[in-house]
Amino acid sequence: MVLNRFSNYMSVKSLQKTISIFIIVFYTVGIVGMLLPCTFPLFLKLIPFALILSFVMLAFFNESKTDWETVMCFLSIYILAFSIEAVGVNTGKVFGYYEYGDGLGVKLFQTPLIIGINWLFLVYTTSAVVEKFKFPAVVKIIFASSIMLLYDIVLEQMAPKLDMWHWKNETIPLQNYLAWFALAVLFHSMLKVLKVKIENKLAVLILACQFIFFLSLFIWFKLIV
Repeated sequence: MVLNRFSNYMSVKSLQKTISIFIIVFYTVGIVGMLLPCTFPLFLKLIPFALILSFVMLAFFNESKTDWETVMCFLSIYILAFSIEAVGVNTGKVFGYYEYGDGLGVKLFQTPLIIGINWLFLVYTTSAVVEKFKFPAVVKIIFASSIMLLYDIVLEQMAPKLDMWHWKNETIPLQNYLAWFALAVLFHSMLKVLKVKIENKLAVLILACQFIFFLSLFIWFKLIV
């Protein structure tokens, strides 16, 4: 019995290591593909699929409880995030005036369906990061929301280049960052109120790879080229 458990543990660790290497290679290839003019259009179309693949890998290594309350919490975050984005893009009252391009795929109400997944992805991974620290719940909420804000600050610089979304007059309003942070606090508060604790061994790696991906593009296209 002990031998079987040890064998299963080693196989899980081996699988985790293999997938971790795959993720690093995957995002590295993505960065290179985006930097080369000849492959940029192709890799641009792959962005929604990359996000979905990352989300699937996270789900596979999810160690959190998957009870009904947790599922409903995740579903609520998706629906709320998508709905707020839809209201925002159609009214300009939430984040400011902007419009979505074609970089994030299929749209409903002028809003990509995948944008809700992106919000859920960020809430999930940043929560997994802060759960590694023994901070009070309020501190964890602020810490996780701040990570999401930092991610958005970098992402916003590259979103137009990647045809994700475009701001009116090419100006990112302060309102966007304030709304982003407020929503991040709301969603992380939902996790705490519903006692959803996120644990995932790949969350930190995938979040870091995505952040480095957008940061690398920002440095190349905005500071070098």
